[in-house]
Amino acid sequence: MNEVTINVPATSANLGPGYDSLGVALQIHNQVTVRRGGPSQTHVMAADAAARFFNAARTEPFAFHWEIKGEVPQSRGLGSSVTVRLGLLHGLNELTGKPLSREHLFELCAQLEGHPDNAAPAEFGGFTVAKSGLPSLRCEVSPELHFVLLVPGFEIATPAARAVLPEMIDHKKAAASSANACRITAAFALQRYELLRGCFEDFFHQPYREPLIPMLPRVIAAGEKAGALGGFLSGSGSTICCLTLENPEAVTAAMLSAADGEARTILTQADNTGATRL
Repeated sequence: MNEVTINVPATSANLGPGYDSLGVALQIHNQVTVRRGGPSQTHVMAADAAARFFNAARTEPFAFHWEIKGEVPQSRGLGSSVTVRLGLLHGLNELTGKPLSREHLFELCAQLEGHPDNAAPAEFGGFTVAKSGLPSLRCEVSPELHFVLLVPGFEIATPAARAVLPEMIDHKKAAASSANACRITAAFALQRYELLRGCFEDFFHQPYREPLIPMLPRVIAAGEKAGALGGFLSGSGSTICCLTLENPEAVTAAMLSAADGEARTILTQADNTGATRL
């Protein structure tokens, strides 16, 4: 085998209070094609992923060429960097006879990302609870749950979004966020999505990132008024996500109407498959 293409879903991480641990895969995808040989490319992310793979697989490194195409917006909090890293890891794994398991590839991707919340759903699909060093917990997501994404015209780099976070937060606020994250996990595990209403309030990261996306509370409020169960900042932004069981078109229109400046919407559902070879 000299060439392979890997399909990797977009992801929405944190889901509000599930900071660096909760995530869900979405039916928006990038395709990463990896082929042996070809012209050399200078790309730090690809070089790091390849070095990590060849070391873990104990395989002699070889020259390769890669390319990516698809629908996942870059630097919008939808896991675009994970689609690159995981696509390359899977591609190299396929080209070398699959020496590494999916669990091992996930761990490598999480290490490269610095946190596992996007890597887990991208790898395994569905809703995931992830912690570095431990197996990810995963459950299927019903197609009855709709994800409405408002994608602003501006990017937010993850390092910049992390730089605004405080060193410490109030004990009561931390407890409230933890309770909400636990309830979100239970609602997904039971597929009792109506229980998500009122659970996305967060004090770990969203209040500190709101100055980067001032329309965040207004867009979420508009979505909820139109029938959404709730909303949150997808990953570190700039995308805003609302979840709904009914009237997804109305929620979409309301969120777009409340947005500032250039923005577009994506209406989608969860991807329960994760990274796959095409």
